[in-house]
Amino acid sequence: MGTIPSLSEAQALLEEYNQEEFHLRHAKIVSEVLGYFAGEYDSERVEFWKVVGLLHDLDFEQYPEQHCIKSQEIMRERGIDESVIHATASHGWQLTVDIEPASTMEKILYATDELTGLIGAVAIMRPSKSVQDLELKSVKKKFKSANFAAGCSREVISRGAELLGWPLDELIIRTIEAMRTIEGC
Repeated sequence: MGTIPSLSEAQALLEEYNQEEFHLRHAKIVSEVLGYFAGEYDSERVEFWKVVGLLHDLDFEQYPEQHCIKSQEIMRERGIDESVIHATASHGWQLTVDIEPASTMEKILYATDELTGLIGAVAIMRPSKSVQDLELKSVKKKFKSANFAAGCSREVISRGAELLGWPLDELIIRTIEAMRTIEGC
């Protein structure tokens, strides 16, 4: 059994492999979104959920062709617990790995990773440049536009909602609510 890094250790590891502001901000947003949902589903392990959020794209900047594969190697070399490794790798299910999201946390990570990017892209197009006044209909309109934030997979978002057993609208609304708790979002 390995160790579960603290938030500060996870942040340091993230920064060792990621320098681009976009990737660091995305990791922070996903971490905070997972922390928000942990408050509802696993309140004893909020920090664990947030660590997984910080580390989920650990390898993406330096090893995009080995995403969710190289990160497993990096974390194993550092003695990080398999629960963190499985959770972070599972968001690449049916894309780069065959590791299916199993726990509620893994399913939420899978469902919200791409969605936070789409919501963020919609928000910056608004006069407020914020999620604070963002509504479901604005996100749904852009969700249907394949050219808008084309890197955010609608298929993954929809599959994530299905994994959770949530209607797509509920996933979007709850993710917006989670993002509203993040300062500067």
